[in-house]
Amino acid sequence: MHLAVFGINHKTAPVELREKVSLGGEQASELSQRLLGGSRVLEVVPLSTCNRTEVYMVASHPETGLKEVVAALSAIGGVDPGELKRCSYFHEGDAAVRHLYTVASSLDSMVVGEAQIMGQIKEAYRRAHKQQSTSVLLNRLFRHALEAGKRVRTETAIGENPVSVSSVAVEMAKKVFGDLEGKTVLLLGAGKMGELTATHLLSHGIAGIFVGNRTFSHAEQMAEKFNGTAIPFDDLTKYLPLADIVISSTGATRYVVHRNDAELAIRRRHHRAIFFIDIAVPRDIEPGVNDVNNAFLYDIDDLSEVAGANAAARQKEAKKAEKIIEEEVESFTRWLSSLDVVPTITALRAMAEEVKEAELAKTLARFDGELSEDDRNRIEAMASGIVNKILHGPTVELKRASNERGGYLYVESMRRLFRLNGHKSSKMTKKNID
Repeated sequence: MHLAVFGINHKTAPVELREKVSLGGEQASELSQRLLGGSRVLEVVPLSTCNRTEVYMVASHPETGLKEVVAALSAIGGVDPGELKRCSYFHEGDAAVRHLYTVASSLDSMVVGEAQIMGQIKEAYRRAHKQQSTSVLLNRLFRHALEAGKRVRTETAIGENPVSVSSVAVEMAKKVFGDLEGKTVLLLGAGKMGELTATHLLSHGIAGIFVGNRTFSHAEQMAEKFNGTAIPFDDLTKYLPLADIVISSTGATRYVVHRNDAELAIRRRHHRAIFFIDIAVPRDIEPGVNDVNNAFLYDIDDLSEVAGANAAARQKEAKKAEKIIEEEVESFTRWLSSLDVVPTITALRAMAEEVKEAELAKTLARFDGELSEDDRNRIEAMASGIVNKILHGPTVELKRASNERGGYLYVESMRRLFRLNGHKSSKMTKKNID
């Protein structure tokens, strides 16, 4: 049996193609049914996010499995199979394992260190397991991939430094105020970046939001998204003292907030701080605002610089993560190799020999000096004969099953029934046992 993954992502395919083969729950189920209905694919887990669509599978023949996956995805997405294959990647064996662990650790994400991918993988596996499209191999693979991803997040700082402008803005605001609970935001303009920053702030306990726009109807639409309050743009100076955080992205050609506006607002607030986030190009807020006591101003360049430095820090942590991934891949590979028939038969016979030798030693000790050498040899021969006869049937069946579809299920069952994964003759270690 062979592990493999077929996929496309933000590195290999344009968004137009990724959209067509993006899989919702029903489509993922349909894909699994198509593939399992054939003769080559034995297990399957589709994984679909905004930046990737991947199909993890166990196949008796990887090349045939690849053709079936391409055909099924093309049919579901209504795309040309040739185009899909040109924009894809296909990994087998260790490379497939390494790829999933890399994805789970967010090293293959558009934003290295992002946290959403773990939940997406968990949900894809949960859905596939519920639909009974997984068995021994993919069950173990996905559980260990999630453990590997968790280990990367625990043992490295790969997710600690924000790398998007909006996330950096939130972190800067937290440094100014310590806690954002109960703070008020004033959002000027309807720019996408400003909206995203406001969304991030709201997730940190912001109490309320005012929205100002040159076109009042646009302000009302934006305020409705945030359950906030629309204000007339001309009343900006009236509402400025009420805001703890000001986000500006208006697209105006001149400053909309001047130094004297900030000075007046700070005085009316009894010198409580205001954090200004200027995401506009050209800038909305006069640079001199940063010289006002208790006024803190960051523009797009400031935020981008911090984001860039944080991205570089994450790349350093990615090197540590890669070492962890290699350790986890090796661990999974050891377990996978144990499903081969020969190591399992070897471990089974070694375990039986240990039991035989231990019981013989105890029995013969009871007849200390009473048995002749011939008697001892006869007893030992009888014990060996019993062991060989008991093991003959399972050994024959294991060898036969290894050539059949799903034969690894017999091997895994044998290892579990006789607890061979913990046996010293096994390639497995206690760390690798579920």
